[in-house]
Amino acid sequence: MNNFTPRKIVEELDKYIIGQASAKKAVAIALRNRWRRQQLSDEMKEEILPKNILMIGPTGVGKTEIARRLAKLAQAPFIKLEASKFTEVGYVGRDVESMIRDLTNLALNMVKTEQMEKVQEKADALAEEKILSILLPPPRSQNKKTTTDTTEPAEEEKDNYKHTREKLRTQLKEGKLDSRYVDLEVREKAMPFGVVSNMGMDELETNLKDMLGNFLPDKSKKRKVKVPEAMHIIREEEAGKLIDMDKVIREAIERTEQNGIIFIDEIDKIASKGSAHGPDISREGVQRDLLPIVEGSTVSTKHGPVRTDHILFISAGAFSIAKPSDLIPELQGRFPIRAELSALGKEEFMRILQEPKNALIKQYISLIQTEGVDIKFTDNSIEEIASTAASVNEKTENIGARRLHTILEKLLEDISFDAPDMKDINVTIDAAYVNDKLSDIIKDEDLSRYIL
Repeated sequence: MNNFTPRKIVEELDKYIIGQASAKKAVAIALRNRWRRQQLSDEMKEEILPKNILMIGPTGVGKTEIARRLAKLAQAPFIKLEASKFTEVGYVGRDVESMIRDLTNLALNMVKTEQMEKVQEKADALAEEKILSILLPPPRSQNKKTTTDTTEPAEEEKDNYKHTREKLRTQLKEGKLDSRYVDLEVREKAMPFGVVSNMGMDELETNLKDMLGNFLPDKSKKRKVKVPEAMHIIREEEAGKLIDMDKVIREAIERTEQNGIIFIDEIDKIASKGSAHGPDISREGVQRDLLPIVEGSTVSTKHGPVRTDHILFISAGAFSIAKPSDLIPELQGRFPIRAELSALGKEEFMRILQEPKNALIKQYISLIQTEGVDIKFTDNSIEEIASTAASVNEKTENIGARRLHTILEKLLEDISFDAPDMKDINVTIDAAYVNDKLSDIIKDEDLSRYIL
């Protein structure tokens, strides 16, 4: 993280997201401030809280992608959720604390995977020995005390066993045993089902299952599997035994508290207009439930208590009907950084189609290439696609860059369908081809509403 200055963070985001410079700048500073905070004394570190961000802009302009790419850069636990899925206490729906539990579980999986990679070499060696023992069980005479008369035959048997085992080891490494089946004993935890209804009580059910599962014995189940699958199962089992789960849990909680990023989308959907009845009461209730989590509180999880004081919250909304000022003042105050994202037009669409690392044109070319068909887009075809997307967005609902996916799917529908029968053919897509495929739909506004 030391190498990621705000400028470099923006440069990395530029590889995937076109435009939206102010939003990129805001998140880059927020991420750098995390590193700065880690350099301070423990006393000062506790005092500095993250500056949460509110991104305002229409759908399909890159709000989610900015947050997702930021988390990937920081290698931080990250979850995205919709504010409209939460309801205030007493209503059916997920409680707001579940986002912290989800984030902790995600961090736990991240740390566990990292720790298992560190012991992978040792786990591989143990798995190899176990597989060899299954393929060639040790001779019984090795387990018994031998008399003086039988010492020589026993030694000879032992040498033969070692020689055969090494021969098998070579074959195993060369993949010559991959088609063989072995009987493997797999341990399964007996789990009680249907303990509690899952109506907003997912965490309670998980805890009850864990608690009751500890009282139930492990069940062994014999499975006939091929050698590579058996190696994978045993390797995972051995790696699990080699890691210290208590240490993993401690590190996961630390990572959640210090590096966690939560992206709350559609926050404008819970903005209240100030009326005293109807659904607005529920919306305000969700805001009031969110407030302590964003402000900083301690949430109980099955892995232990998690503090939310230093988790970075990025919220986003189109705010086409409601305004940021319609959020309750306390919640507004917890999102001090405002980043406005602008709507996308023809010029941005042309860049989105070609420039990013994951540009849509590159994606479709690669997909069709798997069938042995090469597609080439001319410059005027890209301009025509961008122009069509901008035009349809103006006439119908503006869904931003997502419109490009819809148009390209429709444009390449016939090629995608016929590609397996078009081996070693080059297809050039020009403006005339784009007009031919899309002009009728664009002219018929009612039809374009449904198809594009």
